[in-house]
Amino acid sequence: MINSLSIFKVKVPEWLIVTSIFMVLLSSVLLFALSTADGTAAAGYYGAEPADIQFSMLMFYAAVASFAVVERRFFSRVVTKDYLLICIILEIITAYWCFKTRDMWLIFALRFLQGIVNCGLTSISLNLLFSRLKSEHAKETGYTIFYGMILCVSPVTALFSAPLVENYEYNVVYKAIIFCFLPSAVLLFTIMNRSHAMRKTPLYKIDWMSFVLFSTMLVLIAYVLIYGQQKDWMDDSSILYSISSIVFLSIVSILRQLTLKRPAVNLSVFKYRNFIIGIVFLVILYIIRGAFSLTSSYFVMVLGMDSLHANEIMIFNVAGVITGSLIAIKFLIRQKHLRILWIAGFLLLSSFFFWMCLLFANEAGTTNFYLPLFLQGVGAGMLMSPVIMFIMSSVPDAMSQSAASVGIFVRFATFSLSLASVNFYQLYFKGVHYDDLRSNLSILDFNLPERLKLYQGILTSKGMPSDEAGKAAVGLLSRAVQKQAFLQFCVSYYEWIAILCLATILLITLQPVISRTAINLRGKQPAAVGF
Repeated sequence: MINSLSIFKVKVPEWLIVTSIFMVLLSSVLLFALSTADGTAAAGYYGAEPADIQFSMLMFYAAVASFAVVERRFFSRVVTKDYLLICIILEIITAYWCFKTRDMWLIFALRFLQGIVNCGLTSISLNLLFSRLKSEHAKETGYTIFYGMILCVSPVTALFSAPLVENYEYNVVYKAIIFCFLPSAVLLFTIMNRSHAMRKTPLYKIDWMSFVLFSTMLVLIAYVLIYGQQKDWMDDSSILYSISSIVFLSIVSILRQLTLKRPAVNLSVFKYRNFIIGIVFLVILYIIRGAFSLTSSYFVMVLGMDSLHANEIMIFNVAGVITGSLIAIKFLIRQKHLRILWIAGFLLLSSFFFWMCLLFANEAGTTNFYLPLFLQGVGAGMLMSPVIMFIMSSVPDAMSQSAASVGIFVRFATFSLSLASVNFYQLYFKGVHYDDLRSNLSILDFNLPERLKLYQGILTSKGMPSDEAGKAAVGLLSRAVQKQAFLQFCVSYYEWIAILCLATILLITLQPVISRTAINLRGKQPAAVGF
């Protein structure tokens, strides 16, 4: 890599350089979850289904994951300052286009383009950040900061967008992200010199075909997992064709990588035992992480909080992530007791899920959730970056880029699977619990008429005519039953996830090789890692 001092102008203070890099990185992270910051408001604005909003986020994610295999060639060939300028212009154009359109299919395409651009911005920011961290463990520190931001992205994005959505139409959030991103990006561009952050390499022989195959396959995976439940899975021809295409593209991609002289993803990484171990724990971690979204849904759907209030409580989770990330950095720098770190992290996560099973109720004080949310953040912060760095450290330096690419593919697939899992089991458990509750109300609950009269009396006291109050009382009772069914689903799902955490702890204790693997990223090139 070229001397980092030549990247920035000499007279620029170090604090301004680091601040500008950090703000560009934060804006890039915010853009990822922007489309789902308030899924209900987004679906209402575009006249779409909630599944469409989730799919738009996965289009962004699929672009990041697939473009990462070719992005490094652009970064190493183009002058870093020029590359940043290209990304700034494209980011503004796509965000403004999202602001102007209400066509959901166009939103899908624009979100995919944003993912490609965001991959470049993330790569630029991480490389520049690593160049400013002078310590021996600069990359460990940089990755921990980045993945700590990833863990905080949902509540931070929601806090950013909630006031805008409440006072304006939903599309204003895309205009707001432009004004959030533009000052920091322009500042970073201004203080840079026209030089290469990495050793210059030729731009020819870019493996575009790998990018096309990977991106198509990932988009189809997202389509199947998001819309499969809605379309009755294999009963729908589009799902059937998509699954067949995924299998075909997977086989073609694997055979192609095996036959290429310089494959985009070197599949030899799977020959390393520690790499496979790390991938298994990464899958488990993302499934567990995906279940955390139910907590925010509980605050809104059961406790009746508005989006802003629900995410203000998540500040305690953000504080926990920061604490857990600091603990992780200490362990990574000392390069020992990694297994203890993982056991402690999963133990905190299991404690959170068991604790929430006890706290889930129709009425609850917000102060009861502060400590469990903090502990969940600590556990996630202690696990996220160490697991990913364990994967990258388990292969030779020459394969680090391939390991990173496989890692982001796995994260994308598992993140999509966790969304599908929550959607599927929510419908399943809510159906089971709803039928049980409705049966109890109709057969065993002899106080049902009194309960309806109570609802009717409350509505009448508010000024509603008696006949309308009677009809509305039935609706209120139905909503109460649905709320109770959702509450029981949350308890059932969190019990399963808590058990998964405990099983993972047992699995870690059976793998002493974890603590014998030293985390060493000094010879690894910073990867265009995604979310």
